[in-house]
Amino acid sequence: MAASALEVVLSCDAGGSLWNCNVWEPRSGTTLTSYRGGNTSARGLCMLAGEYLLGAQLGKNFISVWELQRKDQLQQKIICPGVVTCLAASPNGLHVTAGIGESIYLWEVSTGNLLLTLNRHYQDLTCIRFTDDSSHLISGGKDNLVLVWSLCSVLQVSFARVPEPRYIWSRHTLPVTDIHCGVGGPLSRVATASLDQTVKLWELSCGELLMSVLFDVGIMSVTLDPCEYYLFCGGNDGSIFHVNLFTEPDQREKSFQTDKGGSQIFKGHRNQVTCLSVSMDGTLLISGSHDETVRLWDVQSKQCLRTINHKGPVTNAFLTVASANMFNPDSKPSISLPKFSRHVQTSEITENEEGGVITLRLQHNNKEAQESYLEKAEELYSVMCAAADKHMLGDGENTKMRVVELEDEVKTLKKINRDLYDFSVQVLTSHK
Repeated sequence: MAASALEVVLSCDAGGSLWNCNVWEPRSGTTLTSYRGGNTSARGLCMLAGEYLLGAQLGKNFISVWELQRKDQLQQKIICPGVVTCLAASPNGLHVTAGIGESIYLWEVSTGNLLLTLNRHYQDLTCIRFTDDSSHLISGGKDNLVLVWSLCSVLQVSFARVPEPRYIWSRHTLPVTDIHCGVGGPLSRVATASLDQTVKLWELSCGELLMSVLFDVGIMSVTLDPCEYYLFCGGNDGSIFHVNLFTEPDQREKSFQTDKGGSQIFKGHRNQVTCLSVSMDGTLLISGSHDETVRLWDVQSKQCLRTINHKGPVTNAFLTVASANMFNPDSKPSISLPKFSRHVQTSEITENEEGGVITLRLQHNNKEAQESYLEKAEELYSVMCAAADKHMLGDGENTKMRVVELEDEVKTLKKINRDLYDFSVQVLTSHK
């Protein structure tokens, strides 16, 4: 076993009375280790570069960080400007991203700098994923939208340009609940699940919709097997739907039919299935539910092989290859994790007063010298001062009062919009 890759299950629940995250061997059910301190929110658990475990704390504005081999001691807390609703680390270990309200925050792991925030969602984010080659970031939210971001493009943001998503997928009609990225990097397929009772399969290379499957219940989680022959979809009634992607006839829009040989149901959970994961060989399926259990299934027979009880609704459960650091108490991370910043670094050259370290920000495709951000800001300030001298802005006090009034009006309109949206979702879901 030591010579081969060991797959383990990481699971969390909203209770958090015994531990934050439990690690266990799927075939025997043996607990291998656990990580303590608080409890992690749904879609808020991830591993960073095989060295650290990150957990967004439920209802709080920070992310807990554990070194994998130091299970009982938090390495640090990443303080965030708001409650983290979803979290992901890039497979190459270079970036960490979090959904906070309507915004996506992207950090650089090597420096801890907050590189940028992306603000194209209109409601809170629910899920966020990287492609397996770390080239793209995919986000879903309560605004029914799925946005695809090219990491190369958004990192080349300039002072005057706002980053735009590569694709905006707007075919869902209710909040997006889960996203799964297949293999292949920019050529991969992406599955998205929604409360609108559909799972949609997309082609990342061209942004086209390949297939939409309609169910009788809202879908809370989705995953693909490693060969991408099958979709596994977790319903809000506890059912897990097994969809064969290669059954005839080939239709772009289809309804899930239980009487067809290519579609089957795993039955056992008594409440909504919040997370799904398939083993590397495609024979085992892990599911977590609000019925406070994690179940291990045999994919071929649809039989439940093992049930692991938890002390609260399961928020995260997935299979992953165990890092050697996880079980060696004497090992140390190969890289130290810096303190993560809360604000975007706006200057091109910054100096760390404590360590005297200078960080250079290089922009791609800069063929000629450009003004620094500070010079641009000073230029804009001088223009504003000149306009004020010419009475283009009117009386200063009146202008300030008007700005305050407009800000209050915007806040009121946002609240009204959010209340109307929540009410509409409630009405639509109750009718269905």
